[in-house]
Amino acid sequence: MAFKWVWNQLKGYRLRMGCGLLIVLAASALGMVNPYLSGTIVDKVIVDQQYKLLIPLLAVIIGATLSRAVIRYSFQMIFESVSQNLLLNIRVKMFSKLQELDFDFYDKTRTGDIMNRLTYDTDTVRHFVAWVIYNVFENGMIFIFAIGMLFWINPLLALIMLLVTPITAFFAIRLANDVKPTFFAIREQLSRLNSVVQENISGNRVVKAFAKEDYEIRKFSIENQAYKQKNVDSARVWEKYLPVLDSMAGVLIALIILAGGIMVSNGSLTIGELVAFNSFIWALTNPIRMAGWLINDTQRFAASGERVVELLETEPKIKDSGSPVAKDEIQGKIEFHNVCFSYGDEEVLENVHLTVEPGQTIAVIGPTGSGKSTLMNLICRFYECTSGKLLIDGINIRDFELKTLRDNIAVAMQDIFLFSDTIEGNIAYGVPGATMQDIIHAAEAAGANDFIARFPEGYDTIIGERGVGLSGGQKQRIALARALLKNPPILILDDVTSSVDMETEYEIQHMLNELYGSRTTFIIAHRISSVKNADLIIVLDNGKIIEQGTHQELLNKKGYYYSVFVNQFGDFDNIYGTEAG
Repeated sequence: MAFKWVWNQLKGYRLRMGCGLLIVLAASALGMVNPYLSGTIVDKVIVDQQYKLLIPLLAVIIGATLSRAVIRYSFQMIFESVSQNLLLNIRVKMFSKLQELDFDFYDKTRTGDIMNRLTYDTDTVRHFVAWVIYNVFENGMIFIFAIGMLFWINPLLALIMLLVTPITAFFAIRLANDVKPTFFAIREQLSRLNSVVQENISGNRVVKAFAKEDYEIRKFSIENQAYKQKNVDSARVWEKYLPVLDSMAGVLIALIILAGGIMVSNGSLTIGELVAFNSFIWALTNPIRMAGWLINDTQRFAASGERVVELLETEPKIKDSGSPVAKDEIQGKIEFHNVCFSYGDEEVLENVHLTVEPGQTIAVIGPTGSGKSTLMNLICRFYECTSGKLLIDGINIRDFELKTLRDNIAVAMQDIFLFSDTIEGNIAYGVPGATMQDIIHAAEAAGANDFIARFPEGYDTIIGERGVGLSGGQKQRIALARALLKNPPILILDDVTSSVDMETEYEIQHMLNELYGSRTTFIIAHRISSVKNADLIIVLDNGKIIEQGTHQELLNKKGYYYSVFVNQFGDFDNIYGTEAG
């Protein structure tokens, strides 16, 4: 699979590769000149004393050597250039594929595995194109040319030397079959090792907060030891076969000394021809020695190439329909018709039925794990409904073009991610062409402008990866400003004020109502203060809507919402007095 795939990837470079291989062929042929002429010098110059031939023969040898050096440089540059261009294109394709893949893929795939495919595996593919291909061809041609020259000089001695070829081929094939599975195992273990490192770096504050450095070192050591063991297992395959392959070269030398010496003594072979045979030894032994290493690198490529292909051929579960609805602007009416959603065997939402009119503010509360964020993820079509229908403006959400749908929705997520960029760059991420005035306006609405202005560099302040250096409340407000700047018809705020104080939350709510009130807004929160002014409040529990209504209506029902209200605002005696007594 990997070989067919890389051949297709080389479609635009096949002519250059073909020219490169022709140059390799020329270099291989030139490699035959010096061994042959060394025997001629012995017979013609030393034995027959034709000294006038020495200078011309030496000139040819020097010319062939220099020409071969220039030619080798040329084809090496061709293959290196092709491999670097191929690497560039493959990584672009892989990164583009990663942008297409949906949440489900990232839920099930380790970050270390993805990084390993983008770096180590792609570089192994590059190495195959840049070095392995021409080396296989060059060593093969040198071996064939050498056999041809040996048969031309003395067919009998050439046949004797070929006795080791079937043995070499047998062990080379065995090596290829046995070593390939070890490379797959190495790749998988390297992915696990990278995942441990990535998680440790990302969660270093948690590690230090719980003083778990020793535990993390032990966890890393276990995976590192396993990676070492996988490489040792692979090396054991090499040490089983490579000494045999290398020893075949020694057998060839022994055959030449033994058989060649006998043939010289009985006059069927000249001393010059024996010297030439001996000079051609490198042309036979070097390909034999290289065979094991080339098979080794080829199998590495096969393992890495298949992992790259696997990623490139992964299809997103959520994609545009065959004929998506052409609608640039969404009004914001949202309807859930008996929507169910399951994640694996776990049912997360069950028969959700809800209608939201354009411009309404809908609040969603409920215990942890009740399905609040999942409900919002379905609106963005990060996941598909397992059953039921979700309509926006009367159109099934599956019929919208994904880009159009998400361009009309802004989300301030519970899991806040800020890029290693300026505060301005983070706020303007969804609207790169936004003016500074619009950015400041969004920051003011999110309650972020005041603390941003206190930084020495203001909006040009560079924040660390994932917002390191900012408090939880500051990160939430920047994430909220990023969503508000998009100014969409549908706004989803997933618990974005949980890390701010009550006074700041009140100011943010006031600004949202004043500046961004004319849109469909979903607010997920645990605080009653965040949701009490909503047009409709729904209460989720175990994936079901158990209550819905306005703040006052839900208080009058004296159900779950009322219990949460009392827990947050007091009056514990009236609720729990009977039980306590």
